[in-house]
Amino acid sequence: MRLYDSFGPNPRATRMFMAEKAITIPITPIDVMNAENRRSPYISRNPGGTLPALELDNGQCIGETVAIWEYLEEIHPTPPLIGTTPEERAETRQWQRRIELKITEFLYNAFRSAEGATLFKDRIRLIPEGVAGMKATVQDNLKWLNELIKGKEWIVGERFTIADIILYSALDFGASVGQVIDTSCARVSAWFKRVNARPSAEASLHPDAVQFGMKG
Repeated sequence: MRLYDSFGPNPRATRMFMAEKAITIPITPIDVMNAENRRSPYISRNPGGTLPALELDNGQCIGETVAIWEYLEEIHPTPPLIGTTPEERAETRQWQRRIELKITEFLYNAFRSAEGATLFKDRIRLIPEGVAGMKATVQDNLKWLNELIKGKEWIVGERFTIADIILYSALDFGASVGQVIDTSCARVSAWFKRVNARPSAEASLHPDAVQFGMKG
């Protein structure tokens, strides 16, 4: 196998996932800052142009973050970051999708159309007129989550899962580009500190994060 890796919150989340499981995979770095992921030969492997991507021994390439994690959990089930039973896996996937649809996608799209506009203007359609609303939606839904995690150590109760990794990677990145957690979200802030204290959080940070001034 080979992991195509880069700077960015989703690649960082995958490095964090692998660190939690103590998985080591040969890595090929891709320069997203210079759009290496938007041209051949990379897009011949992963037409979506996203990172990370996992190339299997048979040449197949898995190009979506959670799909990569699902595959790795199948072959490296311990410690479980999705679940060990159908019920646990369903609960984790439920929270994964809630986090993505209600928080992280708004956070990333707001960044792309605002602070990241110079980087993305020739790559995707930007929505500058929607930035304020997207950033406000992130905060609205963090307040929603703040109420739902009352009494919980992690997003899915007592189990540390991919839902925690996805949200942590997004919020740490967001804080570095002006989207900080609202001070009223005390439970979310406390949860963030717990995740931040895990060894995988620091270990997953890209070596160029200081240079770029962003957490990815």
